[in-house]
Amino acid sequence: MPVFASRPAGLMFACALVLLPSAVFANEPVGAAFRDEFDTLDPGIWFTSDGWTNGPHQNCTWSKQAVTVVDGILHLSFMPSTEGQSGHLCGEIQTNATFHHGTYEARIRTAKGSGLNAAFFTYIGPVHNAPHDEIDFEVLTRDTGRISLNTFVSGTQQNGTTVPVDPPTDAAFHDLAFIWEPDSIRWFIDGVEVHRAESNLPVTPQKLYFSFWGSDTLVDWMGPFEAPQGPLVMEIDWTAFTPLGEDCQFPESVLCKTP
Repeated sequence: MPVFASRPAGLMFACALVLLPSAVFANEPVGAAFRDEFDTLDPGIWFTSDGWTNGPHQNCTWSKQAVTVVDGILHLSFMPSTEGQSGHLCGEIQTNATFHHGTYEARIRTAKGSGLNAAFFTYIGPVHNAPHDEIDFEVLTRDTGRISLNTFVSGTQQNGTTVPVDPPTDAAFHDLAFIWEPDSIRWFIDGVEVHRAESNLPVTPQKLYFSFWGSDTLVDWMGPFEAPQGPLVMEIDWTAFTPLGEDCQFPESVLCKTP
């Protein structure tokens, strides 16, 4: 049975609560290098959130119906309530394994819509018998021309900023990456470094997440929720992790372009 773990509601981060398939301990072995092109959704790699919300701030229920693979691209959908569907549905996946220092990458495109959050992030927390550490890319899709970056270290938000992205994330796919090292985290968009943190860094291995969700209450942060006329989609073309010290795995990797 899944374990429910909460983070304080109302804080400005990607996913205020996290649900895990089972209790996972921070000292378990960390995952090896992988790249997933999403020809299918591999349950050996991914756990799909299904059947719960992350708290009253979230206006949609995680659902397997909102997680699909279409022509080699993972779709995480926000599915507004309909006559045959009671309540909004939304999509989230997380890795079964935890990962530590290394390079995390994904190629994504988002929809546009106020009150929604499309996130690519890592997280570990009290449900894993670990401090709350986190590293984020978030597109608050009311403004798809900007991406929010930040970390949490032992539950305290650190190193936050917002950077422009052109063209907007609803108009084109973008390659997002961060390189997490013991003494720094560097964030990249389309191979260009856009932010760097060199103090107050996360230290604990974390799980990799993708999520697309909405809120009626986090208006100051995500904008007023505007119910879409039909499903909206966050698309993930591929994702990859390369442990620190290992060589570039594939030509599109930021490691092939960055010293």
